[in-house]
Amino acid sequence: MIPGVKRRRLAPLVLTAIFLAETISVASAQEGESQITFRAAVEVVTVSAAVRDGRGRVIRDLKKSDFQVIDSGAPIEIRDFYAGDSPLSLAVLLDISGSMAVGGNMDRARHAVNIAIGNLRPGGDEAALFTFDSKLEEVVSFTTDLDRVRRLSLEGKPWGMTSLFDAIGAAAKAVAERGNHHRALLVITDGVDTGSRMTAPEVSGIASSIDVPVYLLTVVNPADHPGGEFAVIQTDGAAASVATLADLSRWTGGDMRVASEPIHTIEALQDLFLELRHQYLITFEPGTRPGWHPLEIRTRKKNLIVHARSGYISGPARSSN
Repeated sequence: MIPGVKRRRLAPLVLTAIFLAETISVASAQEGESQITFRAAVEVVTVSAAVRDGRGRVIRDLKKSDFQVIDSGAPIEIRDFYAGDSPLSLAVLLDISGSMAVGGNMDRARHAVNIAIGNLRPGGDEAALFTFDSKLEEVVSFTTDLDRVRRLSLEGKPWGMTSLFDAIGAAAKAVAERGNHHRALLVITDGVDTGSRMTAPEVSGIASSIDVPVYLLTVVNPADHPGGEFAVIQTDGAAASVATLADLSRWTGGDMRVASEPIHTIEALQDLFLELRHQYLITFEPGTRPGWHPLEIRTRKKNLIVHARSGYISGPARSSN
């Protein structure tokens, strides 16, 4: 057991220890031909890219030649490419902090967990469930036995401070260990962070560097839903924390949705899974300059929007000897 990671027996939730690794090693096949090996960031960079048209529809039929990779302002060669509907690794990170007890948000969050697991496919997809308040806990480790998650009782009274950004940064590293082509972290929260030691840009840098898109479902009371039918706060007056969370998801290649009614949750998660199952996987060799490399993934076709992480971290330049 790793020091500082708490383990509980079945209370209402079963909590086990979590190991968070710092590197990625994933082997995968490209359309039944060559093997793609995803190594540490100093050897190869992998990027998951989702593409939509101007009407928000997911684009599924692009080829390697349709993409351009711009590293620090300069185009570079794509080394390997994968496109296809393949099994998904999804970690659900559920906020159980004290703020979730307000306005029925915990009930909305439990409903969202059930809808998310219901969108997974038995026999191929895998899921894990984490919870957090002032610390991150693992409830169910990654498993293809999806009933293990469905059978959980998520009843209980939310309590404690919210270390939202800390929990996202740690859980993203756990997802990066998985071997499926398509991987993501789904965070279900009310969006209030009261106890993190890390800022949104810091967490974004961690998640972006290991290529895990972070999708945020923010559950709120209808009166707090910006732009909603019963909203007291108008869209332009949304809280600064919500804008920060939206930036966080965008930097990692993910997305953010707000849900105050069951139909919002159903529609948002159906759209999320459609996007995840049709991500394009792109690999290329990193630049030799150590440090942060801003990254842009483009398509040669006009009017298409690409969602991908905003950069990567390259290790020290290697000697040629």
